[in-house]
Amino acid sequence: MQNARELLLAYTGNINDPNKAAALFAADGAIELPYLDSIGLPSRVEGPAAIRELITGLLTVVPDFGFDHVEILIETPDQVFGEWSLERMTTTGRTFSQLYAGRLVAENGQIKLLRESLDLVRAARAMLPEGLASIPPSRY
Repeated sequence: MQNARELLLAYTGNINDPNKAAALFAADGAIELPYLDSIGLPSRVEGPAAIRELITGLLTVVPDFGFDHVEILIETPDQVFGEWSLERMTTTGRTFSQLYAGRLVAENGQIKLLRESLDLVRAARAMLPEGLASIPPSRY
């Protein structure tokens, strides 16, 4: 049975394979990305099928999405907090450079919750067709 550290490393190591990454989540496991709804994406996705769909969609914008560096900052067997980063080219031709911070909660060897934070403005500039102009000012 995998602990929180092992699950986070498996998730970040398999993010470019939606099936493998989604399989790490419990049936009611969720990814929360607060404020992602401001760019038209759900801020909470629950269940392996929905998580697989979210990751698949991400890969259509950043085809070689993958984390370059993962650092575990705090850990217990059931929870871990860390940072993970990447720098990749998007289909818009812009560079997507991001530092995520997140907390993973493990339960029975699966991911129960992964809550990530990211710089939404940097993400919008890199990933959306019209960059930051794609977001109405009232949303950020």
